[in-house]
Amino acid sequence: MSLPKHIFKMYDIRGLVDEEITEDLAKKIGFAYASLRQGEIGAQTPMTVVVGRDMRDSSIGYQKALMEGLVESGVRVLDIGLVSTPAFYFGVGHLKADGGIMVSASHNPAAYNGFKLTREMAIPVSGESGITDMADWIEAGNEVTNTEHGSIEIVDGIPVLAAKAEFAHAGDHPINKMKIVCDSANGMGAQFLDELFKIVDADVTRMFWDFDGNFPNHEADPFKPENIVDIQAKVLELGADLGITTDGDGDRIFFIDNKGQLVTPAVLRGLLSQIVLRDAPGATIAYDIRPGKITEDMIVEAGGVPSVARVGHSLIKEQMRSVGAVFGGESSGHFFYTFPTGTYEGPVTVATQILQEITRRGESLADIVEHLERYVHSGEINFKVEDKAGMMEMLKEKYSQGQLNELDGITLTFDNFWFNVRGSNTEPKLRLNLEAVDKDTMESKRDEIIAFIKENA
Repeated sequence: MSLPKHIFKMYDIRGLVDEEITEDLAKKIGFAYASLRQGEIGAQTPMTVVVGRDMRDSSIGYQKALMEGLVESGVRVLDIGLVSTPAFYFGVGHLKADGGIMVSASHNPAAYNGFKLTREMAIPVSGESGITDMADWIEAGNEVTNTEHGSIEIVDGIPVLAAKAEFAHAGDHPINKMKIVCDSANGMGAQFLDELFKIVDADVTRMFWDFDGNFPNHEADPFKPENIVDIQAKVLELGADLGITTDGDGDRIFFIDNKGQLVTPAVLRGLLSQIVLRDAPGATIAYDIRPGKITEDMIVEAGGVPSVARVGHSLIKEQMRSVGAVFGGESSGHFFYTFPTGTYEGPVTVATQILQEITRRGESLADIVEHLERYVHSGEINFKVEDKAGMMEMLKEKYSQGQLNELDGITLTFDNFWFNVRGSNTEPKLRLNLEAVDKDTMESKRDEIIAFIKENA
């Protein structure tokens, strides 16, 4: 068959509804996934796979077609219905399944949908560990040869159980009643935040709460500044203690302080690291290599062991498992814990620990984080570059006096600034992230590197 192979990405499968992803393809993805996992585990008894979906209009049809493919492959499907991605991960581990598939395009606009794939205990299937193989399997026109059909069993209550398990993981510490604004962007975060505030007594103002995969108010991506303007204004209008906002499938979480400012993910990651290290002294904490030096500072200050990982949720989870890390965080707002049910994002644990920390310190969130904004970040800047490897070699030569790290792209570190440049996995693009000790240095070095890339692209 003619297959849009570019939608089979490093971390998931994601493409345009009806144009690149169809119900027929969803069914074939079920076939290919079943073949991949059955080949890995050599199942003699029916393999069990958890399937969940987000609130997008197309997710219902894609989930149905996907499950048909799995059942025709002899799989026992556990349908957990409408769930956030973290609740889905919990479901895979809690139900002791052999794997799982979540129908979601995360924070992408309404025109997209996709699939997130895991093995047992929510271990990701990535481009390097199966997604590319599945694309090849489908493209080759393989057929299902299993003569024994599987089954579908509906399992209710996973979102509630997941939220309670995440809350318990945060530890039994008091939380004062606070005024909190929440914006779920009409996405799945509303589900677990509702469960959290059944447990935690708070004065909650909910924004854009109804599930709507068309995202009528703003995109479900809080990493873009334009998508947090509404919650920032509402926090200031109400004099709230803080704001909490989530992305489309609920696996990323962001905080607005009482002054209406975004708590940068690197600072939040460092603060959470120190909270975790109180209960696990000397533990290892993982984080991605993109600039966000405050995280390393705070891990070291708290006696933890920093472990740098490649960018991407599947890669940092792999790093956490390999080094025994108890916590990890990405610069994009993913925060991971080692739960009894697997290693994956824990937004309810994050929110609970931040509320506990505000209570413990008796300070506002702004007072807690303001002095931690020690460095100035450029934000991620993208360039169209056909010869990505060649450009990185030129940058290595130009900045050869810096300390070089080639874990993921190139990272060059100087006394007063440091930057990472890495290539897109799917496009002719380079991504620059730069950080410096002050605004003038950041702007000067950022502009210098931008000019060099544009001149030599």
